[in-house]
Amino acid sequence: MFTGIIRDIGTIEAMERADGIRRLRIHAPGFCRGVGVGESVAVNGVCLSAVQIRQGTMAFELIPETCRFTTLGGLRAGDRVNLEPSLTLSDRLNGHLVFGHVDGIGSIVRVRRQAGQLELTIRVGRELRRYLAPKSPLAVDGVSLTVGGRLSRTDCSVFLIPEALRKTTLGSRRVGERVNLEVDYVAKLVAQMVSQR
Repeated sequence: MFTGIIRDIGTIEAMERADGIRRLRIHAPGFCRGVGVGESVAVNGVCLSAVQIRQGTMAFELIPETCRFTTLGGLRAGDRVNLEPSLTLSDRLNGHLVFGHVDGIGSIVRVRRQAGQLELTIRVGRELRRYLAPKSPLAVDGVSLTVGGRLSRTDCSVFLIPEALRKTTLGSRRVGERVNLEVDYVAKLVAQMVSQR
């Protein structure tokens, strides 16, 4: 479990393939010091298990399912990714509860900078749109954000403050790029309960 508060940005060293599995290597020396083999790490919002840590680089194994339902399969050497370690029982919940189980992929349809903030408008699939409401939480590439005022049948907007732009990769996003989305877990539970009545 995570909070969507990014702790570091890593750089992809390599994406290797063997026997149907991809091995993702991420260089993040400072971050690696606080992570052990077998521990969970959110990489652009996707919960992965570290299988190797050596000389400031972590390795993760990606199965075809992970590559199919997230953006991780498209990563290349040099790309930067958001990193967050899993929660401990003594951690504060500063963002919102994030599980690292991506619900869908969105695409950036507009990037607007104004008065020190960044507004991203994201195309969201119909199956996810029903879980969104103004001011509801939404994890975008693992970053805990709040749905802004613009919410249509196909799109939603999120706003990033300067601190979020400094500490995440979202400030460099461009129109057409894809992002991992995780909607609020409580909203999913409520929708499931209502649909069963």
